[in-house]
Amino acid sequence: MSEQSQTAAEQTSLGDEKPSANMIGWQKRVSLFMTGQAVSMFGSFLVQYAIMWHLTLTTKSGLVLALAAIFGFLPQAVVSVFAGVWADRVNRKAMIMVADAVIALSTLGLALFMLSGIDDLWLIFLVMAVRSTGAGVQMPAVSALLPQVVPTDKLMRINGINSSIQSAIGLLAPVAAAAVYSSMSLVSVFFIDVVTAIIGIGLLSLVSVPLLERVSTGEKPSYFTDLADGLKYAFGHDLVRWVLGIFAVVFLLTVAPSNLSPLMVARNFGAEVWKLTVLEICFGVGMAIGGGLMAIFAKKANRISMIIGTSILFGILAVGLGFTTNLIVFYVLFFIIGLLVPAFFTSAMTLLQETVEPERQGRVFGFVGIVISVAMPIGMSILGPLADVIRVEHLMVAAGSAMVVVALIALLLPSGRRAIEAAHASSSPGDLA
Repeated sequence: MSEQSQTAAEQTSLGDEKPSANMIGWQKRVSLFMTGQAVSMFGSFLVQYAIMWHLTLTTKSGLVLALAAIFGFLPQAVVSVFAGVWADRVNRKAMIMVADAVIALSTLGLALFMLSGIDDLWLIFLVMAVRSTGAGVQMPAVSALLPQVVPTDKLMRINGINSSIQSAIGLLAPVAAAAVYSSMSLVSVFFIDVVTAIIGIGLLSLVSVPLLERVSTGEKPSYFTDLADGLKYAFGHDLVRWVLGIFAVVFLLTVAPSNLSPLMVARNFGAEVWKLTVLEICFGVGMAIGGGLMAIFAKKANRISMIIGTSILFGILAVGLGFTTNLIVFYVLFFIIGLLVPAFFTSAMTLLQETVEPERQGRVFGFVGIVISVAMPIGMSILGPLADVIRVEHLMVAAGSAMVVVALIALLLPSGRRAIEAAHASSSPGDLA
């Protein structure tokens, strides 16, 4: 069998098909895909919350949380260099399924070790690194696969719906994680994650995904040629470069400090699990409402305005968190942050999906993954140790103030103006006017 024929056979065995011009049956495919991802994500969120709470409550150390962020995000950055290219060269669905399986197996291994009495921090960090590696493989594949099964004019709405689903999971997961972690054990959370991964893989296997032309024909340049082309495209494209910069700043100055919020709650308001759970619930409710609003009003949303506006508000709210001495007010501010997250991410991701041609989306979203997973640990590697010698509140105020300044600069600089012009040129007038 020729290499080309073998490739086609492999794609067929995974339930894929050649793309149709009218995307007949796209609703069913999207439903299966989003359901499978939601189930798998629920398990991942359980593990994420349970591990962070376990580390926070058992150590109360900013350094430990910084190390957790490094092991939880840096491997994703490293693998994303390769995963973005893979996502443009191979079966994206297969990439997602294999990554999910590896994550589940590593989590199962950690559960078995902890049952045998081995629960050293290095082992937890190791599994976090494996899970981060799997996430690095999945992220560009998932982001690039969605436009393959969704008509272009439906992307903003579907991304909004997807954000609502993720928000609902973000709302339910901390409650479930707290219940399982408090009444049973951390190990029980791990076993639930393994089951949800199996379900997610099973549902995804039923989704038929149209093949990219370069995948179906087997016409591929060398790996490094693809990588160089992706780098040249991303950093030579005004809009893509600008969006990558915004992602970097937001994750460095907003997301990284927000990961210190549980530590701030534990130190200032008490170390009870329910207080950390309520914090995540407030964030999740905000995201659920925000995602619903984006799904309803997606067509009228101004992409650029939403990105810049939410970035500025993230900074203002971070400053507010730093000055807050009342737990209820702290919860309210976290709710508002959650409300704004879907507006930022849905607008940014849709803008890239609309602008970048399908054959390059894997690499572009791989670069997004790199930026996110590098900015986060850099921020935490600085802020985490500082949190052991400087009050978290002061760090929040400093980071939030910097976020506001940088967002305004991003809007006013010539590069920002060129990005806005590129956005207008790549989207319909009704979307960006």
